[in-house]
Amino acid sequence: MRKALALPTVALAAAAFPLLTATGASAHEGSHSYQADLGSLNDSGATGTAMVTLDGTTATVMIEASGLLEGAPHAQHFHFGAAGACPTPDDDENGDGWVSVTEATEDYGAIGTSLTTTGDTSPDSGLAIDRFPTDGELSYERTLEVTPDVAASFEAGTAVLVLHGVDKDGSGTYDGTVMSDLDPSLPMEATAPAACGPLAASQMGAAPSGGAETGGGATAGTEQHAALAVGAVALVGAAAAGTVAARRRQAADQA
Repeated sequence: MRKALALPTVALAAAAFPLLTATGASAHEGSHSYQADLGSLNDSGATGTAMVTLDGTTATVMIEASGLLEGAPHAQHFHFGAAGACPTPDDDENGDGWVSVTEATEDYGAIGTSLTTTGDTSPDSGLAIDRFPTDGELSYERTLEVTPDVAASFEAGTAVLVLHGVDKDGSGTYDGTVMSDLDPSLPMEATAPAACGPLAASQMGAAPSGGAETGGGATAGTEQHAALAVGAVALVGAAAAGTVAARRRQAADQA
């Protein structure tokens, strides 16, 4: 079942990211550490800490987070290309009680790296629902390659870590009456950002507290997988479109 959903999702998502395949500025040489304090979004209750050690385009990523929905996949990404900030409740432009992916993109930008547990980490895997952590108490560690554009965004201060998936009503599953901005057949809980933190240069070089295990329960939460897979193409498309719009506005302001 999951293969039937995931394969067309990846194929379609690849077409949605022509802007993110171009090479960017050369990555900064040498090893540097960056840290993010993850704050809760959309009343998720999720918080955490992340540490990234970047050596050229090789990133060692450690994330510790809590307060997420247990047994459901939580997509997590490096975002880049916008303001390098996290949204606030004021970004709920339509007043539906949610800061949606569309409303948040101007703050944190498009997907640059998908922090999957195994395999591909490109934007094509933005919602590879069988390869994201499913733990409520998340502990993640992986060494992976990022693109030169993403590496440059760390140095520029515009890289942001975002975790998705919110059980806002406490029902134990992704549901609710407010539907996703990415696909009206999905509940907003399935795709909304749950925790966010800008990645700032760190002088500490220390890992987040707690054990670091790759991913967590990649085969768990299968009841949530179909809903997230349907929204994958819409998620990556909305992120790319939002970044283009933000850049056009910046160019207009400078004109």
